[in-house]
Amino acid sequence: MKSQQLRSGNFSQWEEKRGAGAPEGKSPLSAVIVDEVTKQFDKLVAVSHLSLKVPEGSMYGLLGPNGAGKTTTIRMILNIIYPDKGDISILGQHISEDVKDRIGYLPEERGLYTKMKVSDLLLFMAEIKGVPKGEAKRRASYWLERLELADRADKKVEELSKGMQQKVQFIATVIHDPELIIFDEPFMGLDPINTDLLKGIMVELKKRGKTIVLSTHLMEEVERLCEHICLINKGRKVLDGRLSEIKKRYGKNTVVLQFEGDGSFLHHSPLVKKMDDYGNYIELQLKEEDSYPELLEMATKSVKLRRFEVVEPSLRSIFIERVKGGNG
Repeated sequence: MKSQQLRSGNFSQWEEKRGAGAPEGKSPLSAVIVDEVTKQFDKLVAVSHLSLKVPEGSMYGLLGPNGAGKTTTIRMILNIIYPDKGDISILGQHISEDVKDRIGYLPEERGLYTKMKVSDLLLFMAEIKGVPKGEAKRRASYWLERLELADRADKKVEELSKGMQQKVQFIATVIHDPELIIFDEPFMGLDPINTDLLKGIMVELKKRGKTIVLSTHLMEEVERLCEHICLINKGRKVLDGRLSEIKKRYGKNTVVLQFEGDGSFLHHSPLVKKMDDYGNYIELQLKEEDSYPELLEMATKSVKLRRFEVVEPSLRSIFIERVKGGNG
């Protein structure tokens, strides 16, 4: 039976098809391989010679500014559009109807039938992916309860708020128990409570061996959720790899300060390479890694310190540096 069974109300009893990763000491298999892919629309090169590998069982962040080529890349992975050059393989083979049934996709643009009742829509989305009707009903009931939408099951989609519609879209993405799940801006329209709800479910899915590709503008969420990232800008890859290793390459010259008082002394300090100033909270990069004792002495003389911490650079600061600094 292609789809796995889920006993209503108990997520953990859904049997796993795949392990959480490769055996110790071995490299994980790649759930997605994009090899030297190029896509051009008229004179616009949307994606240029892009290569990446998404490890099986990982949470993989696909990042970039608006217009970078993220959605074009996702659509090529899903075979919605075709690359002009290069090759893509999914779950060990080229895309086919069978492979499509093993993928879940939440698009940035909602793809719901707004005139349908929520329960009918979810049953339809499950059945077209091969889930038997009885099982589809059980899964829909479980997910509606889990996403706190059980009392909206008989409502039409158009009667729901944007946040509720996004949760319905999420259920439609995972109801057939896909092995590979691609989320394009999954937190759009959600308040912090529902964002945390979805993040928790995504972590559970990963623990069960699912491969998740996450494309979002929320750098903090990527930093918390993803082990691997790929940053693309103007259609080209500028950064790729395990997030922890990328941060190490950017050194230990980042300092976070929280204080009371006037932080203007930092703006002209010869110790500071660059900084993000949020008022009484500042994240800065030092020109020299070993100069933070001097900075600490300067800060204690100028403001009332609440926090002084030498940290790894944030993904947000790395993202801005690479995008503003070009592809080099």
